[in-house]
Amino acid sequence: MKKAAVLGAGMVGSAIAVDLSGDYDVTAIDVDGEKLQSLKSRFNLNVKQCDVSNSGLLKEIINDYDIVIGAVPGYMGFATLKTIIESGKNVVDISFFEEDPFMLDELAKSNNVTAVVDCGVAPGLSNIVLGMHNSKMELQSFECMVGGLPFKRTLPFQYKVPFSPSDVIEEYIRPARLIENGSLVIKSALSDPELYNVDPVGTLEAFNTDGLRTLLKTMRIPNMKEKTLRYPGHADYINFLKDAGFFGKEEIEVDGKKVKPLDVASKILLTQWKLEPGEKEFTIMIIKIKGKLNGSEKEFTYKLFDTFDEVKGISSMARTTGYSCSSVARLVLNNDFNRKGISPPEFVGSDENCYCKIMDDLKERGIILHQAESLDICD
Repeated sequence: MKKAAVLGAGMVGSAIAVDLSGDYDVTAIDVDGEKLQSLKSRFNLNVKQCDVSNSGLLKEIINDYDIVIGAVPGYMGFATLKTIIESGKNVVDISFFEEDPFMLDELAKSNNVTAVVDCGVAPGLSNIVLGMHNSKMELQSFECMVGGLPFKRTLPFQYKVPFSPSDVIEEYIRPARLIENGSLVIKSALSDPELYNVDPVGTLEAFNTDGLRTLLKTMRIPNMKEKTLRYPGHADYINFLKDAGFFGKEEIEVDGKKVKPLDVASKILLTQWKLEPGEKEFTIMIIKIKGKLNGSEKEFTYKLFDTFDEVKGISSMARTTGYSCSSVARLVLNNDFNRKGISPPEFVGSDENCYCKIMDDLKERGIILHQAESLDICD
């Protein structure tokens, strides 16, 4: 049986580990021993306690595995991915780090490594859909709106998160890159707010975030943008904190101690944004793709609405992010996708066989992209 190592035993990493454990010998690796023991007590998994930021120790631990899944916080994602690639291990990563993953392309190729990055729901599943359309059409525009939210709206933030608050804050402060009329445009995160009536939850607000990522390099589409969905009013509170300096990365001195405002804010918001055990939440994603298919103007709209899995106790964001990742990991493990170097999800989605296997895999897990019209490429 092939062996998979999952780095990170948070809500998403745990969902990936549990999902893969039905087909492979899986080990969850994390610095937090309590998380690991809780996971081991509930599921048939191996666990190892390790500080994955220790590159030497990490290389030693992952030596015997066929694939490594990167599910660590974004601030340590790039260095961790580099260590995995240096170890000659195939990898699928969801850490969404700030650095350009293509900086590791030559390293991955020289080590004969297949490395799929940004492999969550968006970026991730959205890229997979776009990759397939790009292989079949002459595209003119791509728009993705996505968000994960609790059903229970609690002021002031009306928001909960299944992963590190620092990763969410990074989305709120990193400038958003868009493509407008063929040119790169940079705007502030949370800019251009728009209200949308989104079934079945009602009115949500969409604002710019830096979600296009690898698409800025891999796609030649005249208009592309990604927006995050939240309940109306959330962005106003975030902008207040941002403008007041609470998300600053420069150290300040407080009672003789140097601290980063961002670190303090992350700790405070962790209590505000933490999902309660069993709390119901949902993930919503809308993808709009326009272009020419066989010479005719066509528009395709995909809608995903997924909710908390009450039977397994897995959050929707963990499901949609984690299962998108584990589906691609299966392709790599089964040699269905074996391109060497750095591969963003749009490269995976451009392969018809891989695309259909991912969609079938997700459908089996109750994650369904609904569309009025499709490319009709899967049986």
